Amino acid sequence: MTSSVQLNTDIVVRFAPSPNGLLHLGHAYAAMVAHDFARARGGQFLLRIEDIDRGRSRDEFVTAIFDDLHWLGLDWDGDVIFQSERLDSYAQAAERLKAMGLLYPCFCSRSDMRQLQASGSQAEGPDGPVYAGTCRNMDPGLARKRVAAEPHSWRLDVAKAVTLSGPLGWRDERHGVQASDPERLGDVILVPKETPVAYHFAVTLDDARDRITHVVRGDDLFASTDIHRLLQALLDLPTPVYYHHPLLLDEKDEKLAKSRDSASLSVLRLAGRSGHKLLQDLRQGIFPVGISLSQV
Repeated sequence: MTSSVQLNTDIVVRFAPSPNGLLHLGHAYAAMVAHDFARARGGQFLLRIEDIDRGRSRDEFVTAIFDDLHWLGLDWDGDVIFQSERLDSYAQAAERLKAMGLLYPCFCSRSDMRQLQASGSQAEGPDGPVYAGTCRNMDPGLARKRVAAEPHSWRLDVAKAVTLSGPLGWRDERHGVQASDPERLGDVILVPKETPVAYHFAVTLDDARDRITHVVRGDDLFASTDIHRLLQALLDLPTPVYYHHPLLLDEKDEKLAKSRDSASLSVLRLAGRSGHKLLQDLRQGIFPVGISLSQV
């Protein structure tokens, strides 16, 4: 869907849902904030479908995303972008980091990770337990043999990467200037065992490729920005301005989530509710009963 209005190409914002379930009210709020941020500045609003996980992504969920956004009255500019069409670029970037000595293979299973967590040997970070570095210093010869024979992921050696990049920072239009501290998230996985690329890696590469100038997303991804900023520095990518907005919370003060079966937009749409009225209410801070806005 392409807007007929003359756009300011100095401002480019995106909404990037994953088609592994139906969108809920939290997605509607996030899409609205990103859309309105771009439109208020005369900028472009792009739609990117993060369909890397082919085991969970479904065509019917992609269709539902389009239908929900149309129902809400949110238009986007240009063609829809699909991450699944960019696998080669992710692989090339991973090889570049490997050549820099910044990725190492990890053979830890989910069972191993649960045991580490139960043992208390993993520190707690902003996104959960921080990887203890079990595979980081494995003998290189042994690692090569295991890579050839065993399933494995590839982790970023964050301490080594930080030594290479030096001190970094980024700016958030709501929270101000931030000093990056990626080590508090530990050695994150960039290439998982099961899928071609992890969220942290793909989103950083795609935001650069799509020339995103302002990343508008929820506060739940605030801490992740330190890793994204580090990857930008390592791969010579531009650094956008960030705007992390509050989240919609349920009656238990937990963020809305597909995993908890938060009420989908499709249910409201098929029930004949007005998407335009819903969006108008959200813009005015009027939320359904039991829904509130985080105050962080």
